[in-house]
Amino acid sequence: MKGRFFAAGLLLVAALPAAVHAADLKRAEEIVGGRCFLCHGMDGEAASALYPRLAGQHAEYIAKQLSDFKTGKRKSDTMSGMVGDLTPEEMKALGSFFEQKKPGRNGRADADLAAVGRYIFTRGNQYSGVASCTSCHGPQGHGTPQLPRLAGQQPLYLENQLKQFNTRERNNDNAVMHSIASKLTELEVKAVSSYISTLE
Repeated sequence: MKGRFFAAGLLLVAALPAAVHAADLKRAEEIVGGRCFLCHGMDGEAASALYPRLAGQHAEYIAKQLSDFKTGKRKSDTMSGMVGDLTPEEMKALGSFFEQKKPGRNGRADADLAAVGRYIFTRGNQYSGVASCTSCHGPQGHGTPQLPRLAGQQPLYLENQLKQFNTRERNNDNAVMHSIASKLTELEVKAVSSYISTLE
């Protein structure tokens, strides 16, 4: 009899994380439906090329960016207002919500421009000291929990982020990005952003 109660107790304990996770995702969906969808869509597919695609992005990375927006470590008047009342738990839940969404596909990129971007992405530029993007973000641009997934991202958004790294307008992330962005020419910025947008 005791064995049966013990086994039932174990099953209940094992089921708790799943129930909590489902509740967190439900709360995340409410938040997305109340504010995030305006720019990022319900499924993390940006409404404009100016906004990042969040579908498939790493949960930990999203939670960190939301926290940085809240503390002012990453500057954005729009985002600081959007995240002001979010708890750390809600930020993690939003990360999990968007990570589970399947990224869509971008349109076709200019083949010649993307070819230059592919070279920079995979090999860097030894003449200017630019390291390859693959050394941190991986050969397919899928990143890590600490480094963003770049594959399939909006090219215009990527261009803007590289420019912000260069001017130090964005300084909440890896200092290596400042060094890399400052060495990229305008052509290379456009080319690598174009190529990354074609990755899946």
